[in-house]
Amino acid sequence: MIQFNSAFPLYVTQDIQAQKSFYCEKFGFEAVFFDPEFYLHLINPANGVELGFMLPNLSMQPDFLHSNAQTDGMVISFEVDSAAVAYEQAKNEELDIVFELKEEPWKQIHFMVRDPAGLVIDIVEDSNQAD
Repeated sequence: MIQFNSAFPLYVTQDIQAQKSFYCEKFGFEAVFFDPEFYLHLINPANGVELGFMLPNLSMQPDFLHSNAQTDGMVISFEVDSAAVAYEQAKNEELDIVFELKEEPWKQIHFMVRDPAGLVIDIVEDSNQAD
């Protein structure tokens, strides 16, 4: 079995500066590596969550990384203590809310926002944990 130390998604996007601004300003990430001609690596110091963003069509990339990440059929999930509080913050920050606050039958409360690259972030409270 291969042992690893961390895991993070890497998304190929056109404007990594916009991603940097969005995730740092709206979600408290810090850029631990940023080369505007290549790559952005973010870490949230409060919880250790990591995200990576890379520009498309770079000569050193394999062909399958030349296209921008697809935005349909996937979400990035951020678990929060209170989805209602986060929802009010998202509205105050004028984030692009693409799915309104909802409590699901399985007791999950969530809403979704879209980032500058079109990726959807599902902001989730798992109310089952309180039981």
